[in-house]
Order: sequence, then structure tokens, then C-alpha cells
Amino acid sequence: MDAQVPPLPALKIAIVPGVTPGKWVRRWEERVSDVPLTVFACEEAEQAAVLWDGRADLSFVRLPVDREGLSIIPLYTEVPVVVAPKDHDVELYDDDVPLAELDGQNFLDPVEMGGAKTGVEVVASGAGLMILPMSVARLHNRKDVVYRPLSGAPETQIGVAWITDRTNETIEEFIGIVRGRTANSSRQPSAQQEAGQKDSKAGRKPAGGSGGKAGQAKGSQPKGGQTAGKAKSGSGKSGFAKGRQPKGGPAKGGKPRGKGPRKGGR
Repeated sequence: MDAQVPPLPALKIAIVPGVTPGKWVRRWEERVSDVPLTVFACEEAEQAAVLWDGRADLSFVRLPVDREGLSIIPLYTEVPVVVAPKDHDVELYDDDVPLAELDGQNFLDPVEMGGAKTGVEVVASGAGLMILPMSVARLHNRKDVVYRPLSGAPETQIGVAWITDRTNETIEEFIGIVRGRTANSSRQPSAQQEAGQKDSKAGRKPAGGSGGKAGQAKGSQPKGGQTAGKAKSGSGKSGFAKGRQPKGGPAKGGKPRGKGPRKGGR
């Protein structure tokens, strides 16, 4: 990620028809509530153009797409279906319809029809069949058409794209959510910032600096010093009472303790 690209105050995301980003949007709102997120729909024809003209910061695209200057992460594949008018033989299939069984049918190109929605309307008129991703067929489903899974047809793939040179912390945060990273993942920018703040707080000196406990000890008397001083002056407990002789000294009157010599001693 280019450290010179600042984070975004808001995030704009484009989606092509059939993409439902609800779960990722909810996670974003739970984790990054201070950065508003806007989602808008765009046609496949402009799925990359919305990035270059600044309408979107990220785009959920249907591959393939011109990758020049873009970073793209493939997400999932889509099941292809065949869309046919009501009462067509396709309706008789309970399981997948083999593509080979539709040989000779007239297939319409949704791009030439002006998009999938208009294309399904043309199919309903009986003009031909159309192959679409199942999610798109469901989105534009009508009572006068039917669709069935189609085997033997190439699958389409959904990915998320953004302009490589515009990568920043906000985009990286959303990409992490799409990839399924947890809020505490060390690869999430928000988790890295939180860890850095904790490390910064842990590295601070205690309030008071050198005026703490060590500073308060300066100038104080050594342990037992005051007591020793009192004892020296004779006013402490360890001193003797005034006029009192130490134990073992001469008894009252100055006479030594113990028995004296016998009268008439030898």
C-alpha cells in the first residue's frame, strides 16, 4: 500500500447486477461506523469506468474485465442458466439443461440487447433464448419466462476491483472484510492502529517521572536512623532510665551483688 495515499472520509462502492454485498456492508457498519459507505448499481458496460472517473472507490465486477491499472480479487463463480419464454421445452427439465440439447436455438446477446433486463423482455417475446448468471436471471425474472441451470456453458466470476495507485487504508479495510478477516486480524489497518496505540501507552513513563517513589526517598532518613538517633541521646526505648544502672552493675548503695566473705573469714 502506498503510504502517500491518505485514507478516505467515505467509501463508494459500485455493484453489477446480481451482486448482493449486504453481509459485507453490515460488517463494515459494525466495525468502521465513522466512515460512511455508499453502494450503487451500475451496468457491466461501466463496471470499470466508474473507478476511473471517481464515481466509485471499489467495484464488484463480473469478469473478465480489462485489468490494466487495476487490482482485482476473484470472489466466487456464478451458475449459468438459460432463460426461455414460457411454455418452451426448457421448462420440461427438472435438472440442468445440457447445452448440446439447445443446438440450433437462437441465442441473444444481453449486451446487444442493451442489458440483461431488456434482454429478458426480448426473450419473453419469443425472439430467442439467453444465457445469464443465475443471480441476474433471478433479479430480472418475469412470469412470462422460465430459466433452468445450464450444463456445459462457461461459468462467470465475480471479483472486487480498485485502482492500484489509489490503494489506501480505507480500501484495505474493506478488502479485509470481503476476504473474511476478523476485526482483530493483524492484517486489518484498524487493528494495526489499535495495537500501535496500546504500545504507545505502554511505553509512557509513570506520572511524576523522577519525582516518584525513588524521588520521595531522597532526603529521608535511613531505615531505623531516627530510632538510632534517639537511642544515642538516651531518650529512646533502648536508652536507660535516668540514674538507673545497667543490669549486672553494682547494686544499690554501690555494694556488689552476691554473698560477701564470711565473718571472720579465712
